[in-house]
Amino acid sequence: MFSSGLSVGDCDDARYMFLTNGPAEEPNGTKALANPVRHRIRPVGQKPAQSVRGLWQHEAVMSPLMRQRIRLIAGVWLGWTVAGLFYIIQETVPRLYRGGAVPWKYVFVGWMTGMYVCAVLTPALLWLGNRWPIEGRVTYAALHLCFSVVFSILATVAEVPILLLLGVFPALPPPPSIAAGVKIMLSFGIQGGVIRYWAVIALHAVYRSQKNAKAREREAFELKVQASELAQQLATAQLSSLKMQLQPHFLFNTLGAIMVLIQQQKTAQAEGMVEKLGDLLRLTLDDVEAQEVPLWREFEFLRLYLSIEQVRFEDRLRVRIAPTPLSDVLVPHMVLQPIVENAVRHGLGQSEEPVTIEVAATSSNGSLNLTVSDDGPGLLSPRPGRSGIGLTNTRNRLARLYGDSAHLVIEQTAGRGVRVTITLPIRTVPHEGSRCD
Repeated sequence: MFSSGLSVGDCDDARYMFLTNGPAEEPNGTKALANPVRHRIRPVGQKPAQSVRGLWQHEAVMSPLMRQRIRLIAGVWLGWTVAGLFYIIQETVPRLYRGGAVPWKYVFVGWMTGMYVCAVLTPALLWLGNRWPIEGRVTYAALHLCFSVVFSILATVAEVPILLLLGVFPALPPPPSIAAGVKIMLSFGIQGGVIRYWAVIALHAVYRSQKNAKAREREAFELKVQASELAQQLATAQLSSLKMQLQPHFLFNTLGAIMVLIQQQKTAQAEGMVEKLGDLLRLTLDDVEAQEVPLWREFEFLRLYLSIEQVRFEDRLRVRIAPTPLSDVLVPHMVLQPIVENAVRHGLGQSEEPVTIEVAATSSNGSLNLTVSDDGPGLLSPRPGRSGIGLTNTRNRLARLYGDSAHLVIEQTAGRGVRVTITLPIRTVPHEGSRCD
């Protein structure tokens, strides 16, 4: 439809002249023609309403592609309807302001006919916009310029017969043929069709750009999630590797102690140590996948480990595990075993006197403090040297699990002996088997 071209430049004056010269009221012939048309249109208008209701009823089984097409069609027709109302207001308001008569039928039907012709041709415009996107190459803009002229001519050719059929062609007398009507409409409305073509192409390009931007954001988010998952898997694998280093470490030491007892022909003690070692391995396998366990579970594992060491060292090793109300606080699995093992090895290994190892758990400033102390000979030097595998492993696990929120401190006590303090953030989970020591 190219009557809309009147809004550009001198075309508005031309359209005003045509409409001014038109009849103020409908001719009898036109009314007679219009009434049967309206009579035929009424039942047709009811079918789409029933069809729409049926679509809503079957929306649950409708394919996503079908719903997308329905939304597209509804959006296209709504957009062109709004554009038609804009042109109608643009043309009628100046007439009303000047006190002139407004031939509403000519204005309303004329503009809406042109807009709906454009709506029918819009899918072809969208296809052209996708096939040759204007943001792709500069040469595509020249191609679309040619397409816009073709679109304007096609829209006019489709609009003129409808206007003649409805008796609202904006010129008196009406043209004798469709070709003459097309010539009249193109003489002042071709630029309007070109403008509408470029409006559709530009809006489509903006929509396509926003859609691509959202797709890139979604891909970036998915890549970020994948990177986070990979980092978490790597951290879990590293923690599991560090944890696996501890298990053969104390296992080999215990097997060595059993071998010594066998060589010393202490069969009963060796059998007792093997039995306790089996219980210890069974308890270890129960938590093989866990990186954190409740404190009461860690103390249970520690007691079983120390019972093996007490078989080995008999009355030279004394153990005290202080009761604590913090039994449900989560701690790294086997976090105390390498600390206690160091106390046994260095405390008893460098002293012929009995050594007492004390384990306690306290809280301060929202943190859990795990303390392992002994009354052995203490550190050989004021500053601890290179840490062994147990302490190094423990520091690495704490760093992986808690970052800067966890610390391990080794210090010489005031009298004699060494105290190791592990500071952790307090974290708890509901546990049905929780208990207090």
